[in-house]
Amino acid sequence: MTTADVLIHTRTAGYRHDSIPDGAAALTELAEKLGRTAETTEDPGAFTPERLARCAVVVLLSTTGNVLTPEGRTAFEAYLRGGGALLAVHAAANAEPDWPFYGEILGTRFDGHPEVQPGTVLVAPGDHPATAPLPARWQWTDEWYNFTSAPRGVRVLARADESSYRGGTHGDDHPLAWCREVDRGRVLFTALGHAPEAYRDPLFRAHLTGALTWLTA
Repeated sequence: MTTADVLIHTRTAGYRHDSIPDGAAALTELAEKLGRTAETTEDPGAFTPERLARCAVVVLLSTTGNVLTPEGRTAFEAYLRGGGALLAVHAAANAEPDWPFYGEILGTRFDGHPEVQPGTVLVAPGDHPATAPLPARWQWTDEWYNFTSAPRGVRVLARADESSYRGGTHGDDHPLAWCREVDRGRVLFTALGHAPEAYRDPLFRAHLTGALTWLTA
């Protein structure tokens, strides 16, 4: 990519999180601190080959339902396979439910959640930028997403400790954040980020900053 450009897409065709404005503002600020420009849009018409060619990373911020046109899907797939990057945040796991490619790059699909409650995130050891700033056992409050299956073909960065909250369905191996490569492109998903106050939390902001850093490296 020749530009430092972050496209934050916030369109919803299903449930809409109250935290979307806070998330967009935080991601804009974090991107700018990394020396990158950012734009927030709900226009599916932004997903054109010409527009995506100027993007260092696309963020799908709690998007739900089918938010892209068929032409946008084609352009987005080509962008990712050709070296683009995607940061999928929270309810983005519930986007594009009938698009097989999107399910493939995420590695799984959203399958409900219990009530918002405190719990423990188990951070994988290692030096990945998205999780290196986090404690090994991170106390956090969120919607603890369940998935239709364990994500396939990914590097898991963080898991949920299901013994620390009610309503988990995966047992001892419950991924919450993971990353992968798609041809020449990169994808990182985090299930965290339900509440507006999450985007003011220093550790969560460090998580997002590290994700952007890895995706745009």
